[in-house]
Amino acid sequence: MDDYTWEKTIQRRRIRRRRQALLILVLLILALGAFFGWHSYAEKRTPEYALEQAAIAVQKKDADSFRHYVNLDLVTSRGYDDLTADLLSYDTTLTAVNKAAYEKFYITVKPQLTSGTQDTILRRVSSGEWSLPEGTDILKGRQLGIDYERFLARSQMRNTSLVGIGKVTRDGTAATAEIEVRDDWTGTSFTLEAAMEQATDGHWQVTYLKNYRDYLDAITPLHNEDIAKYSEATKNIVASYNEKLTAYKARFAALSQTSSGTFTAEQKAGLEALVEKEVIPTLQARQQELASVEVPPGARYLADQRQQATELTLKAWQHFLAGIKNDDPDELAQAETLNKQELAVDLRVDDIIRHTAISRSIPNLP
Repeated sequence: MDDYTWEKTIQRRRIRRRRQALLILVLLILALGAFFGWHSYAEKRTPEYALEQAAIAVQKKDADSFRHYVNLDLVTSRGYDDLTADLLSYDTTLTAVNKAAYEKFYITVKPQLTSGTQDTILRRVSSGEWSLPEGTDILKGRQLGIDYERFLARSQMRNTSLVGIGKVTRDGTAATAEIEVRDDWTGTSFTLEAAMEQATDGHWQVTYLKNYRDYLDAITPLHNEDIAKYSEATKNIVASYNEKLTAYKARFAALSQTSSGTFTAEQKAGLEALVEKEVIPTLQARQQELASVEVPPGARYLADQRQQATELTLKAWQHFLAGIKNDDPDELAQAETLNKQELAVDLRVDDIIRHTAISRSIPNLP
C-alpha cells in the first residue's frame, strides 16, 4: 500500500470515528433530554409541586393558577361544614325550636356563602388584599340575613398566615400535607392537614383541610379570652359615654321635630350647636379614651370595629351638618347612608361581645 492510499485510509477512519463520536454525543444528549424531561414531567405530578405552585400563585397574584391547584369548591364546602358544625350549640339562650331554625337557615344559605367565599379568596389572590363583596352582590351588607364580614372574621382566614409546608404523605392518588400556619393576632402556631387528590390529568389539588375545625377550636377560645379582658377593661368608658350619647339622642329628637319636613332657622341653629359642640367632641373623647386602653392581641378585631363605628359616626354627623347648613339633600342622604353603615358595625360589636359573654372557652362559631 503506497503512502497516498495509506493516508486516505487513515482519513476515512478518522471521519468514521468522528461520526461515531458525534452519534454517541447526540444519543447522550437525547437520553439526558428524555431523562430530564421525564423528571420534570414527573415532578409536576407530585403533591409537593402542587403546594409550591399554589404558594407561588398567591405571590404572583395568579388566581387561575391558584384555582388549578386548589379545589375551591371542595375546600369551601368542607370548611363551611366545619365552621358551622356546632352552630349555636353553646347558646343556652335559644330554645330547641329556634336553634333548629337557625341551623336550617345556615344549610339553606350554604351555596351563596360558599360561592361568595370562593370569590372573596380569589379576589385576595388577585389583588393581594382582602375585600368584601360590593355592588349588587347578595353578600353585601345583610341582604342574605347574615353579616358576611363577621362570618369571615370567625373563619380566621384573614388573620392566618402561611409559615411553611411540612411532611407530605402519599397513598396512591391521595395524599396528606402538613401546612404550618400562624394566627396573626395571638402568634399561635398550628399544623393544618391538607387532604390532596390527583386529578385525571395527573396534577394534584388541595381538596379540603382535615383538621380545620381543630384549628378553630384552638384559636377562637384564645380570641374570646382576650375579648373578654378588653371588654372588661373598657366597659366603664363605654357605659359612661353611652349615657351622654343617649341624652344627646333625646335632645336631637326633640330639636328635629317638624310637621313641614324642613327645619326652621332656630332648629338648625340648635342642631348645629348640639352636633358641633357636644356630640362630635364627645365621640372624639370616647375614642381617645378607648385608644388609651391596651388591647390584648386576640381583641384587636373588636377594637378595630369600635374605631370604625366611631369614624363612620363622625363622618355621618359631618355630612349632616353640611346638609342642614347648605340645604343640601345629597349631604343629608350621605349622612343617612353612613349612619346605616355605622349601625351595622354597632350590631357586629354587640354580637362579638354577646357571644364572648356566652362562652369564653367554647369555640365561637357563627
